[in-house]
Amino acid sequence: MSLRKVIVFDSKSYDEKTFKAALKNLNGQNKLRFTFLESKLTEETVDEALGYDAICVFVNDVVNQNVIEQLHKTCDTVKMIALRCAGFNNVHLETAEKYDLKVSRVPRYSPYAVAEHSVALLLSLNRNMHHAFFRTKQHNFSLDGLVGIDLFGKTVGIIGTGGIGMCAINIFLGFGCTVLAYDIYPNENAAKEKGFVYTTMDELLRESDVVSIYAPLLDSTYHLINKEALDKMKPRAMLINTSRGGLVDSKALLECLKSGKLRGAALDVYENEKQYFFNDYSQQVMEDDTLARLISMPNTIVTSHQAFLTEEALKNIAETTVQSLLDFFDGKPLHENNEVKAPPKK
Repeated sequence: MSLRKVIVFDSKSYDEKTFKAALKNLNGQNKLRFTFLESKLTEETVDEALGYDAICVFVNDVVNQNVIEQLHKTCDTVKMIALRCAGFNNVHLETAEKYDLKVSRVPRYSPYAVAEHSVALLLSLNRNMHHAFFRTKQHNFSLDGLVGIDLFGKTVGIIGTGGIGMCAINIFLGFGCTVLAYDIYPNENAAKEKGFVYTTMDELLRESDVVSIYAPLLDSTYHLINKEALDKMKPRAMLINTSRGGLVDSKALLECLKSGKLRGAALDVYENEKQYFFNDYSQQVMEDDTLARLISMPNTIVTSHQAFLTEEALKNIAETTVQSLLDFFDGKPLHENNEVKAPPKK
């Protein structure tokens, strides 16, 4: 295999560190050469891929039909799009297939990382850690307004019972919670073995003190939590989302929080996050009024898509991505779980 060049868009310092380590661990130093760019892939930056054999992108890079068309016209040496994430809703798969561009992803990097972050968000929200932290920094040791609830004995609703959802279920069962779950493909054997119950979405929303989402973003799940769903939720419940921002109608959530129905919400993702997340805008005025208001509310916590960000997850992401690139350029088939294909035409 001759040396192949890969350009990495929207890269951070930890990407460069972990990808170089992965190259060494997989003996790929003489097979792949990475160039790391801070800029995201967009219609304005696609020309940066000129002369490269593959591109590596993240969740907020734009890989729509126009970008892939431009990629084909101006950077026709590119033969692979390697996603260093699980989700692929930002890639126009039909156009990639049209131009014979292989698409890979990292389906499982660390379900524990995301599940644990969602529970950390819940605990922080419930026990008002975000307020307590800033109070004690100012030598304010008052406890007024910091009252939470015991999670022991409460009902937690889990939407999506894949790898991450199952990890979360294990944690909440360990807390002594009753767990209700919803999934279009229920794993009844796991439910029987672990001791949770599958139910309808409506019942889950009505009965749960906490609703936590671990579902993929598809056309069928866009705004899964909308005004109608929020209206069905149990009064004073808490909503947690560490999956994809588009699963929650942010404006409807904002109105629900304003009404006082929910105890609070904790979000690691936001449906219009690509304009802000992963970058420093602390010296600029935020133009997204919905995000600004969500952040400013006392009963919300917003983190910037960091649920995946553990040493173990970064190592798995880098090694899985590098292995897919090595396999492709060696003429080997990709692992079936790592390859992404356009759905068959009806």
